[in-house]
Amino acid sequence: MQASIELNRTPAVQYLLRIGDTCLVLAQRLGEWCGHAPVLEEDIAMANIALDLVGQARALLTHAGKLEGAGREHDEDQLAYLRDERDYFNLTIAELPRGDFAFAVVRNTMVSTLLKLLWQRLAASNDPEVAAIAGKALKEARYHQQHSGDWVVRLGDGTEESRRRTEKALKQLWLYMPELFFSDDVDAAASASGLGPAWSELREPWLAEMQQVLDAAGLAMPKEAAFRSTGKHGVHSEHMGYILAEMQHLQRTFPGGVW
Repeated sequence: MQASIELNRTPAVQYLLRIGDTCLVLAQRLGEWCGHAPVLEEDIAMANIALDLVGQARALLTHAGKLEGAGREHDEDQLAYLRDERDYFNLTIAELPRGDFAFAVVRNTMVSTLLKLLWQRLAASNDPEVAAIAGKALKEARYHQQHSGDWVVRLGDGTEESRRRTEKALKQLWLYMPELFFSDDVDAAASASGLGPAWSELREPWLAEMQQVLDAAGLAMPKEAAFRSTGKHGVHSEHMGYILAEMQHLQRTFPGGVW
């Protein structure tokens, strides 16, 4: 069994991993829709969105490996597959179980809206590699947001059953919304260095864009809860261990294996 790596937790590395890990873990969840979406076209769409997110994660993990200075800049697989749970910094919302289709598209809308706003700001990063990654990823995030947002509108403004499921998903997922915009020393360091924005700066534009989608769907925006999830700090829900066990199985069982 392959042993876990030791991670250099510098603020810049953590900042990039928060984005990259969120993309990676959400891609894993979206991959679970392959063969299970309500229509064939959505099977393909979910898989394509997952692949886009894997590409974004791969680019960010590669650059994080370079900044880490531990010789992993050419092997993003080590960061993807050989970290312990506490060394992943993804948003908790990304690791939640697949749920039904309404849950999936509401989650995708929430996360893709955040990522779009992040990529817009990161395109002006003083790190040329991050700016280049953002330039490509922004186009993908815009499509992801439009695709999932259109589904939220269709389901919210659809049948009584589709509306009920969408409202239920929205209430469940909104519990995890505050974590998106919680800022700490990692954000402060990234903002001060010019690497990227503090996520708290994205709260108001994110709420405005989500309000537009919910208005079109005839759905009310839930109230913010007191609950605070902590995935960005490496403290995850009970679901994270299961997703990592599946995601890391081959790499840890057959170290260095290639196709």
